[in-house]
Amino acid sequence: MTKVAIWCRHEKDSVIGIGPSIPWHVSSDFRRFKRITGGQNIVAGEKTYESFPNRTLPDRKIYVLTFNPDYEVSDKANHFVVTDIRTFKDFDGDLYIAGGASIYKAFMSGGSKLMPDIVVDCVYHGPLNPELKGDKIDIQPCAEALQKHYRQMTPGHELDNITTTVFAKKGDFVEQSVLKRIVKAIEEE
Repeated sequence: MTKVAIWCRHEKDSVIGIGPSIPWHVSSDFRRFKRITGGQNIVAGEKTYESFPNRTLPDRKIYVLTFNPDYEVSDKANHFVVTDIRTFKDFDGDLYIAGGASIYKAFMSGGSKLMPDIVVDCVYHGPLNPELKGDKIDIQPCAEALQKHYRQMTPGHELDNITTTVFAKKGDFVEQSVLKRIVKAIEEE
């Protein structure tokens, strides 16, 4: 089992959202996320899950991590409510952590059995959308943990003002087939 965190953060402040919105729109970033997570198990918080088109992503099992055991998912055959993050310590299969900020922070600070084995760190170099209203949501603690606990596995891949770099947890074995699949998905565009 391999846990993979995948995020896109702003270069200056690790912002991933303003209010309920991503503060930039880069089509290639969405396509890269789709290629990397296709056919995989995804874990997301309620807000991230609700931001998916029609509350789903085709060809993926989605685990919604929430405190609400009565939370309603849109596809009971392929989407599941999980109320305890410890469920993922010994998860059977690969798991792609898709956000939001509280989910990233919980996994990145959750001890060795929860920390992702691989992080796909996408860094956006452009401006934030000035028209968005709401609080800035950042993952700065995750960026700091990335620098402290992970080693860079690939050079930065630059596309449409986003640099994508793959990191692996220091001292741990990384499943090479998972790593190769991720790198191939990044390089395809």
